[in-house]
Amino acid sequence: MSTASKQRLMAEYKTLDKEKWLNIELSDGGIFKWVIGIMVINPESAFDGGYFQTEMTFTDKYPYSPPTFKFLRPIYHPNIYPDGRVCISILHPPGEDEQSGELASERWSPLQGVESVLRSVLLLLDDPEIASPANVDAGVMYRDNRALYNSKAQDAVKASKKDIPAGFVMPTTLESAPPEKITEDDNFWNESGGEEDDFGASDSSGDDFGMDDDEEEEGEDEEEDEA
Repeated sequence: MSTASKQRLMAEYKTLDKEKWLNIELSDGGIFKWVIGIMVINPESAFDGGYFQTEMTFTDKYPYSPPTFKFLRPIYHPNIYPDGRVCISILHPPGEDEQSGELASERWSPLQGVESVLRSVLLLLDDPEIASPANVDAGVMYRDNRALYNSKAQDAVKASKKDIPAGFVMPTTLESAPPEKITEDDNFWNESGGEEDDFGASDSSGDDFGMDDDEEEEGEDEEEDEA
């Protein structure tokens, strides 16, 4: 197995293992196979209160090839197949697909990671794509009978609680929301060491142009002489 892939996955594991909305276990496949309990703690979600056990597997080509992802307990949802696999663009191989119309920016790239996959899946749970559903019946129900669909979602939540590990306590609130997508602008400011104003002066300087106190006093003296 690729050492680079192992190092990348271990770094991601150490970061995500601190999140309260996830419970990650490494299975017999070691770092290349994760069992992840995804917790939905959101009163506005149809799947609020769920502990959804999922599985992600990786190859030694990661992160250049996407992982696989599936729910171990299938969910009645427009974009989830009966075997638990999720139909979502981010898990599709890199590059544009003329047949599906998916852009390269919507599909997998080495800049993506476990975090972005999980975040995308969470968003998909509450905002399904019903134009080309993996589960047609679920798509029709979501469109035409939202109350019944929400009831089925809560049935999935109740079933999911059977997968909560013994001794594990589900959080009732989250100290922080699920991770936001990092943009190129975020990376720029993080690497530059702090945001600056339009003139290149640090916001913490205490004035607009970064003049020190002596320079300000000299300017005031000159104004008094002219007067």
